[in-house]
Amino acid sequence: MAADALTIIPGAVLRNLSDKLYEKRKNAALEIEGIVKQLATAGEHEKISAVITLLTNDFTYSPQANHRKQGGLIGLAAVTVGLTSEAAQHLEQIVPPVLSSFMDQDSRVRYYACEALYNIAKVVRGDFIIYFNKIFDALCKLSADSDANVQSAAHLLDRLVKDIVTESDQFSIEEFIPLLRERMNVLNPYVRQFLVGWITVLDSVPDIDMLGFLPDFLDGLFNMLSDSSHEIRQQADAALSEFLQEIKNSPNVDYGRMAEILVRRAGSTDEFTRLTSITWINEFVKLGGEQLVPYYADILGAILPCISDEEEKIRVVARETNEELRAIKADPAEGFDIGAILSIGKRELNSEHEATRIEALHWFSTLLARYRVEFLAYLDDIFDPLLNALSDPSDAVVLLVLEVHACIAEEPHHFHHLVSYLIRTFHNNHVLLEKRGALIVRRLCVLLGAEKVYREFSTILESEIDLDFASVMVQALNLILLTSTELGELRSLLKKSLVDSCGKDLFQSLYASWCHSPMATISLCLLAQAYSHASCVIQSLGEEDINVKFLVQLDKLIRLLETPVFAYLRLQLLEPGKHTWLLKTLYGLLMLLPQQSAAFKILRTRLKTVPFSENIKRTSSANPYSQILQVTEDGSRNQDTQNYSAINFPSLLLQFENMQQQHRNHLKGQLQSRKSASAATLSQEIQRYEEAHSSSLSEISRLPSGAPKGIS
Repeated sequence: MAADALTIIPGAVLRNLSDKLYEKRKNAALEIEGIVKQLATAGEHEKISAVITLLTNDFTYSPQANHRKQGGLIGLAAVTVGLTSEAAQHLEQIVPPVLSSFMDQDSRVRYYACEALYNIAKVVRGDFIIYFNKIFDALCKLSADSDANVQSAAHLLDRLVKDIVTESDQFSIEEFIPLLRERMNVLNPYVRQFLVGWITVLDSVPDIDMLGFLPDFLDGLFNMLSDSSHEIRQQADAALSEFLQEIKNSPNVDYGRMAEILVRRAGSTDEFTRLTSITWINEFVKLGGEQLVPYYADILGAILPCISDEEEKIRVVARETNEELRAIKADPAEGFDIGAILSIGKRELNSEHEATRIEALHWFSTLLARYRVEFLAYLDDIFDPLLNALSDPSDAVVLLVLEVHACIAEEPHHFHHLVSYLIRTFHNNHVLLEKRGALIVRRLCVLLGAEKVYREFSTILESEIDLDFASVMVQALNLILLTSTELGELRSLLKKSLVDSCGKDLFQSLYASWCHSPMATISLCLLAQAYSHASCVIQSLGEEDINVKFLVQLDKLIRLLETPVFAYLRLQLLEPGKHTWLLKTLYGLLMLLPQQSAAFKILRTRLKTVPFSENIKRTSSANPYSQILQVTEDGSRNQDTQNYSAINFPSLLLQFENMQQQHRNHLKGQLQSRKSASAATLSQEIQRYEEAHSSSLSEISRLPSGAPKGIS
């Protein structure tokens, strides 16, 4: 066949085809074009095929660069031009050698390949669409060519190919998308520009549904948003903005696949990528409807961290999206996975950002309110993390956690678990009790009822093994009881302990654990107006009970007596004849205080204001305490002892004394343990000292007899 071609094309023409002079090459190409035209007119397609084979084998695939870049490529273009409308049937021979030349090591060969394919494409137009993927792949690589001239030639060819594709009805987007998806992860900036350009062009063609294939290359576009080139970022953003607008106007969109991509990109380290991702998610939540139900957990997992983003724009969009998502009332029967949502919430409870933790708790509250039964089914997985969140450094978080717990605690066993955990946590973390205890207890009282909360605390603390902690905890609860406005109703109920069955029951319930602290017990009695019993409690105290801790608590109580909470008690002092046990109790407390202490002076000043009337017999010594004793003997006038039969105070006093004896024994045991430990330590030191000296003596005894006198 090559021999036939040589008879068709004169040797001089073939020589001129690879000549260094442009004019000779041009004239040779024109002669080949004319010869092919004649053959085509005569229908001699076999001879035309022979000519193409000759040009391909002897020139395009020649080891000589001049033959490749000047002879073969120019010749193939000339053949195509000569064939004109009949070129399509020979493209299978013409195009592959040209495409092969795109990979040539010689940049000039690559340049002439672009030129040749450009001329071929101009002739055949839409007929070469069948080679589009191969041409696209070649152009993709040439767009990043190291030679600027090759890049320019490739861009020129690229524009022509785009024109041909946009006007062709044979282009297959289905066959092209896999190739595009494969190329989208390329990092080269020139290739990225090339790809975005093609995506934009194809999307502009009405007959090509690029939106339907958006999930295939969406991730690649988002990846370009973080490119170092400002121009590429702009192009990618423009393309994404156009697609988002199309999504808003399209009735059929595959939200699911794209949601997965957006969720992943929302965690990008690049700020612009995060903002764009969260903006898309925001629109998807508004538009997606039921399609997004299976992806709610993933979307929430992307939104919550962004709520605490450093960039304000991202925070604003994330918060809006979070509210939109939480407002949607999905049905668990339709694929709404509550367990997955709770898992995300549990994860974000450990976030280092307060705002994210707060929003996670809002989700817990929302799910608990809407899907209580389903929520409680997952309680075993989330209860402990929710309990741990009570130790959160943020007050706002703790308050929200308590609200969630309050909703859960509608079931008695959950309520008991909650209070037990709080006691255990306070036991292990005294700093938390000191700094956050009042906040937690007060809020629980508001949410669940003060009486219910205090009864439960008392019941659990009554059997607390660690007596030291029990005392500290009771003192804390007692201080909250006496100072918090939220517990005003509870105090009012306790004031009726001697006349009301509910108050009596509450008093006895608290008394059982308040016995752990003498001062808490006395405070409770003063609050309940059980002054006679308070005096008995004071009288029962032993020498070992009155220590520094006791005096600190007593100091607090004396100061509290001057607050509005105990205004009723101070007013009762206006009628000392009716409340002599109150006077005796206060004087008893006064006798326990050091005279130089501020508390002693406060209480003594208060007692000096008591208006003793003429009905009270004064002794020659004018001792107020003696006066009190005289009035106390006259029980008919003393209101403090009326109604005492309602409560078995002797039994309570015995209970208090037994509890205090346990504390005394515990204290003695601690002191004995310390002494034993100190003795053991001292014994070990002595033993080590003796061992050290005995070894020294042993070494001296082994010295030779001729040792210096100082040693012997």
